Amino acid sequence: MTNPPHQLRHRILGIDPGSRNTGFGVIDSDGRRSRVVASGCIRVGHHPWPDRLGLLFDHVAALAAEHKPHEMAVEQLIFARDPTAALKIGQARGALLCAGLKAGVTVHEYSPKSVKLAVVGSGGADKAQVQHMVRILLSLPDPPGEDEADALAIALCHAHSMGIPQRKRAAASWRDFRP
Repeated sequence: MTNPPHQLRHRILGIDPGSRNTGFGVIDSDGRRSRVVASGCIRVGHHPWPDRLGLLFDHVAALAAEHKPHEMAVEQLIFARDPTAALKIGQARGALLCAGLKAGVTVHEYSPKSVKLAVVGSGGADKAQVQHMVRILLSLPDPPGEDEADALAIALCHAHSMGIPQRKRAAASWRDFRP
């Protein structure tokens, strides 16, 4: 049985990793049109560190089991001024990536600059601009919270890149550019 032409074909789970708050957004998309299936924020802030990693893994595994995404898009960690914070976010990303992979979901990673460029049109956009454009692109009645908006933006970035050959995707910097 084929899908009706109006049905959106890909389900994408977008993740904005954090050591205390992790945004998530599930969208259905055909690469041009997208709609929100679910979104929110996983808050694990006051638990001991190893427990936070387990909670992040469990939450994302549950999201994958419930929504059955075809793909998962996660924001890359570019740099951090605080080495301890960078390590914690890296460990959190590891737990999130493992949860997606264990669920059999294909994982893609995008730089923050690429996400902003895909959603706002400027790699230097601020959080308010991202929230505004996510609200418009997904026809949301209210602006989503920062972590939720970032996760939805990551999912939208992946949706917008579907069908575009890898070498034509937006480069995060000139070092990444491949004509």
